[in-house]
Amino acid sequence: MEYFHFLFTVKTKLLKSAQRKHRSVWSVCHETTELRFSFRLVYIFSYNLFQFCGHTWILANTIVRFLTFGQDALADTFYSVGFVMSLCQLLSNLEIYHITDGIEKARLIPRFIQVMEKNILLIMVIMLEEVQSKHVVCVQFFLWNTLDLLRYPHELLCVMERPSITMLWSRYTLWIPLYILSVAVEGVTVYQALPYIEPSASHSAYIHLPFLLMLYLSLLPVGLLRAPKGRKTRLPKAAAVISSQT
Repeated sequence: MEYFHFLFTVKTKLLKSAQRKHRSVWSVCHETTELRFSFRLVYIFSYNLFQFCGHTWILANTIVRFLTFGQDALADTFYSVGFVMSLCQLLSNLEIYHITDGIEKARLIPRFIQVMEKNILLIMVIMLEEVQSKHVVCVQFFLWNTLDLLRYPHELLCVMERPSITMLWSRYTLWIPLYILSVAVEGVTVYQALPYIEPSASHSAYIHLPFLLMLYLSLLPVGLLRAPKGRKTRLPKAAAVISSQT
């Protein structure tokens, strides 16, 4: 009897030790998960805040310079805000990773097209100094930053779990006419850049660049067809979620 009692005591102690180890492992994994979640939250909040501040500075700088110097400020808009604009656009490539990793809930293909579209146009403006002083570049930067300022405040409020129906409506309603204007201005920008590209392209390896830009120009209206559809599908769902939370 004493032998069986001894075995029962040893078995009980082993079970309790295994339970303590399991609890410690679970607590470590739980703490690691919480730490990872908090890091992702801080990261996406910092990213949206940086983009919001950057685009706010660009838009404010453009407006103040225009009000101060008039039309003379349009010619050197790229020289005054081009670096910050390029930095914000460079960081916006991370949004493709955000969607694939699940940090941000959005459709990958439309966001990829939007990011690449701006990349191509901005690289073209950077490479062609003759285009940098065009007034259309100032208008393009103004529309791009206005569109981004409709999106990033909404994203910040969603990260803080304080979504606003007003910001949601602005995000998916005012965005449509501004996007249409932006696409039209992008077409004008590419059209004005073609005369400066063709002479240099005929003597270089990038002989197909004008054709690619014209193809890019013909694909721009595809985004116009998706804009009303995106508003129709996303706005009611998001509004219902916000109403249920409040």
